[in-house]
Amino acid sequence: MGELEVRGAWVARQYYGADGPDDRFTPDGWFRTGDIVTIDHEGNMTIQDRAKDLVKSGGEWISSVALEGALMEHPDVAEAAVVAVPHAKWDERPLAVVVMKPGRTFDEAALRGLLERMFAKRWVPDAILPADAILKTSAGKFLKSALREQHRAHYGVADESARGG
Repeated sequence: MGELEVRGAWVARQYYGADGPDDRFTPDGWFRTGDIVTIDHEGNMTIQDRAKDLVKSGGEWISSVALEGALMEHPDVAEAAVVAVPHAKWDERPLAVVVMKPGRTFDEAALRGLLERMFAKRWVPDAILPADAILKTSAGKFLKSALREQHRAHYGVADESARGG
């Protein structure tokens, strides 16, 4: 996985209203998109996540989007969001928040089992929490910044600067 950078005649050189240098551009003119991508052996590119939403756990990048997609495949889950939460040993660990479909019961073991069949153990969130709703932006995307703030002390590390390596 790596961050996608683009450059070309169709790419703006600067965002409107930016005064001074824009750190979204490299010194040689590449635009840092903030998208984390993979390229397969046939040259197909897949967007895995946004850089700000990746979970950086023990030196490995874990895709929140992949975990969310898998959780939402469960027939009882209406919505799922995964965020990075500070962790003393691993720097960050994924934490999942799920909203169940009406009339369905939250079953953490079943959800964990689903993820364990699809992902390496180190990718599986240490906690899967039920919620009545997940806050969204005006564009309908999960408001992950609010989830990160709400759950940042879940693994026992309240201050991100106190995380270990």
